[in-house]
Amino acid sequence: MLRGPRRPTPAQLRHRRRRARALAALAALALVIGIVVGASSGGGGGSAPPPAAVASSRVGWYGHLAALAGNGNGSLDFEQRNAEVSAVDRTRTTSPIIFRAGTQKKEMALTFDDGPGPYTNKVLDVLQRYKVPGTFFVVGEEETYFHDATSRMVDMGETIGDHTETHANLTQLDAAGQRAEIVQQTARIAQYGAPFPRLFRPPYGSFNDTTLKILKQERMLAVYWTIDSEDWTRPGTDQIIQNVVPKAQPGAIVLMHDAGGDRTETIAALPTIITRLRAAGYRLVSVPRLLLDNPVTANQTPPANLTEGGAG
Repeated sequence: MLRGPRRPTPAQLRHRRRRARALAALAALALVIGIVVGASSGGGGGSAPPPAAVASSRVGWYGHLAALAGNGNGSLDFEQRNAEVSAVDRTRTTSPIIFRAGTQKKEMALTFDDGPGPYTNKVLDVLQRYKVPGTFFVVGEEETYFHDATSRMVDMGETIGDHTETHANLTQLDAAGQRAEIVQQTARIAQYGAPFPRLFRPPYGSFNDTTLKILKQERMLAVYWTIDSEDWTRPGTDQIIQNVVPKAQPGAIVLMHDAGGDRTETIAALPTIITRLRAAGYRLVSVPRLLLDNPVTANQTPPANLTEGGAG
């Protein structure tokens, strides 16, 4: 069954109410200024609108702006989320597996695997400080210990994808085992406010035709990566930066990790990666937004340099 946009969290609602009040105040001020200017420059016989008309206009502007800034039908947020869900669905019909988005805009997506874990909140700290969205492929069993990080992702509006229940190599499982790994994860993250994930990343980059059949039934898109930071090898902060920044390209999806080992090097590299990509003119977005702005136009095949190893 098709899942719609997720319900906003209390933190998101508070942010939208503050935004609506600010927009409404500006609109009301502009309306008053317009009335005053109109009254003073109307010339012979001109008159200001009656008080009732002024009040009616002010309420109308407030209601309109509040609707735009809210989360209901017709709001900018609702329309944006719907558009991103539609972009994921359109991509699935073109290519059930993606390794990059299109190249229409100079945008890239940072993705993080294997969490939540003891370093996830520190990764979120960096993303929040630099106002960069992330896309997190989460392992279900890790919720037992680190679900607070998943709840925080939900509050921040991050995109949460499926990375199986136990980080299993799916090619070593039969159809029932694969389905259990994929579906059990969705029930786990739902306990902490996450919506049903529309994106899936197979552990170790390992899948087969059975995997693709299940993903089609569950209306999920398999998301690989264009650039492997190789942070899982712990090559040093500078090397992680060099593994990402020089390879930047429009539509690229970057593989990083927020768990599965010591991620202090990843956390240290993130600020420099973000600032250098921005300096090069790149906008960093979530994977759904990347697909919305940069549609995939043809079926994709794995790049020659895609390796399993410990990646994913």
